[in-house]
Amino acid sequence: MSDNDTKKPTGDAQPPPKGAPTDTPAAKIGPEPSNPPAGAKLDNPPVAHSGPTGTPKPPTSGPPPKPAPKNPGFVTCTIDGKEVVVKPGTNMIEAAKTVGSEIPYYCYHPRLSIAANCRICLIEASNAPKLVPACQTPLAEGVVVKTTTPKVKEQQRSIMEFLLLNHPVDCSICDQAGECKLQDYYMKYDYRPSRLEGGKILKNKRKVLGPRVVLDQERCIMCTRCVRVMNEVAKEPQLGVFGRGSHERIDVFPGSELDSNYSLNTVDVCPVGALLSRDFRFKARSWFLSATPSVCTGCSRGCNTYADWMSQDTYRYRPRENEAVNKSWLCDQGRLSYKYLNLGRALRPQVGRRAGKAGEAEPVVTRKEAVQAAGKALKALVGSAQLAVLASPLLSNEDLLAGLTFAKATLGVTTVYVGGRPQGAADHYLMTADKNPNRKGLELIAQGLGLKLESFESLTAALGAGRVKALYALGTEVPGDAEAFAQAAGRLEVFVAHAFTESPVTAQATVLLPASVHVEDEGSFVQVDGLIQRFRKAYPPKGDVVPNWKWAAELTRELGGEAAWGSARDVWRELAGKVAAFAEFNWDKASPPDREKPGINPLPSASDGRPPGYREFGTPRVRGI
Repeated sequence: MSDNDTKKPTGDAQPPPKGAPTDTPAAKIGPEPSNPPAGAKLDNPPVAHSGPTGTPKPPTSGPPPKPAPKNPGFVTCTIDGKEVVVKPGTNMIEAAKTVGSEIPYYCYHPRLSIAANCRICLIEASNAPKLVPACQTPLAEGVVVKTTTPKVKEQQRSIMEFLLLNHPVDCSICDQAGECKLQDYYMKYDYRPSRLEGGKILKNKRKVLGPRVVLDQERCIMCTRCVRVMNEVAKEPQLGVFGRGSHERIDVFPGSELDSNYSLNTVDVCPVGALLSRDFRFKARSWFLSATPSVCTGCSRGCNTYADWMSQDTYRYRPRENEAVNKSWLCDQGRLSYKYLNLGRALRPQVGRRAGKAGEAEPVVTRKEAVQAAGKALKALVGSAQLAVLASPLLSNEDLLAGLTFAKATLGVTTVYVGGRPQGAADHYLMTADKNPNRKGLELIAQGLGLKLESFESLTAALGAGRVKALYALGTEVPGDAEAFAQAAGRLEVFVAHAFTESPVTAQATVLLPASVHVEDEGSFVQVDGLIQRFRKAYPPKGDVVPNWKWAAELTRELGGEAAWGSARDVWRELAGKVAAFAEFNWDKASPPDREKPGINPLPSASDGRPPGYREFGTPRVRGI
């Protein structure tokens, strides 16, 4: 053992090579600075001397003065020949976006800490002798940044070659194909065959991390976005980096699993096909999907989403950025709540109860016949104390405005009972205990129309006491025991129900009016904090389904009233003025944009080049294309 092996590290670097610039006084080249730090010992102190005039000679060297800011309070620099003015601390990737320059990146995410480990964002800057990572480097005053020089392009190509060295290139079976940054950047920055000689390193192809996420370790490029999401957003550090070198991998900690309610956000941020949703896996190709801006209906938070759909089926929700609500994230429970849009839907109007016996024919009728039957049954109960109205907070503001206006103005009721989904669990971040997306909207509309709201328990008590013998239901979701309520509803003389899905309750309806879900029409919700949010129509309703406001309009006309609404927009413009909280909301301008910010979460692409969300008009054909 040498003497050096027993010495403790001092933190000093190794001696620099001869001629290299260092901070050591003995190695400095050129004159010393004119203002050495206090207490510094100089080997050759400067000798005072005078010029020809006897005045002190000004210093000949020293650090250059910092340039005065061109725009005080901001940083002004040049990127690819274009002047950029940004806030102090803005990194080069975000600044380049403002002038249309694209700097590629994998590990960077605007809402996560900076890792700077993928190295594909290295660019040239005038204040650095070598390439610098654009994600980690804030802009400085007067800096000239170049992102398209041959040196930068060669760096990008070499990084792509390195990342693809052991990648399996199994795009043909990868769910990320079509929205994968490896594919996009390979075509743009590399597009060369591999020079690898020999076999690739094999890893676990189907590592099940938890109940909702599966990992393909061979596809992973070690950007560590998923680790940072779990650490910084979910506050549940369930993922880690294990191994070294080419054998480095992402995995769960021994003895644990990825079971967080925010685990599927790791799938969103994964830039390649390494982390996959077990729910969406092998279900659809991204280029067959269209995307429509929407709102999650899993709870009262109202997270902004994109509904990805094909033909007349919704395949998944993805988070849509909204700084005031959910930022870039979405909980797993809300993300998987899309399934009720497809399964068990009530698609045909029906008159007469269905006992559910095998082989019994369902009394399916046309829309007009259903409206006539409902109008005939309700006409005799107008103004009667035995008629009750049940309203679901799953309905949009437009549906509730039309339905409750019909209930008050035409049916003459003054009290509305509140249904909806039962309460559930909440968490520390986004998910709320109220599983209804529009309870706040229902309360505001009832207040504006002068209607009194009563609990669902009050309705069941009235049914048990025999005070209610007829029920008009705007939605059949109930917060209590559905089977018990269905038995009570089976004793009603008249039960007219708007319904999304089939249930024991709808089987007891004397007239069933199938209603569209929120992705089949446009409208708005009021989330738990009172923020009104618009959503767009994705695809036409299935079967004989029509929006709730349209059923209310037809029933109003059937009972002799006037309702000339032709769209949800017409309902809002005519009736929203009765609700004071809706006065300042601009329904048209609040419509969400059909584009995300570039570079965060790419939309599913369209194989025919048309913008996502505008690929189908009218009734879709087979497979939606």
